[in-house]
Amino acid sequence: MKGFKKSNAKGFTLIELMIVVAIIGILAAIALPAYQDYVAKANATNAVASMSGSKIKVGERYSVYRTLDCGAVTVDGESLSAIAYCEGTTAGAITATEGGITATLTPAANATSGELEWTCALTGTGAVAIKNCTI
Repeated sequence: MKGFKKSNAKGFTLIELMIVVAIIGILAAIALPAYQDYVAKANATNAVASMSGSKIKVGERYSVYRTLDCGAVTVDGESLSAIAYCEGTTAGAITATEGGITATLTPAANATSGELEWTCALTGTGAVAIKNCTI
């Protein structure tokens, strides 16, 4: 057996490489949608959180003047200007957009307790419901 040399080839076989590529493809197919949902939830949460200051202003306006209207208010013959952060006169509804997802908070006065209650809605491409906020 003089013509045969034993070779110590190093490296990966084609089948091993194909298995690794298949595993990476499967992981990517699972991870990408999960990541997109994570980003959408983060954008929605950020949009809702960015309205906290405006929420306080609408609540204060309701507690002092008992109105959710964003337009000018007359108190003791003195006209107070309209609220700039409201969209027109949409009864105190406030909106914020983050990453293509729009969050809308709409206040409503509870007839029994007189307290202000907020409803939250999300719209936009890829919007995912978050805690206390629906699509």
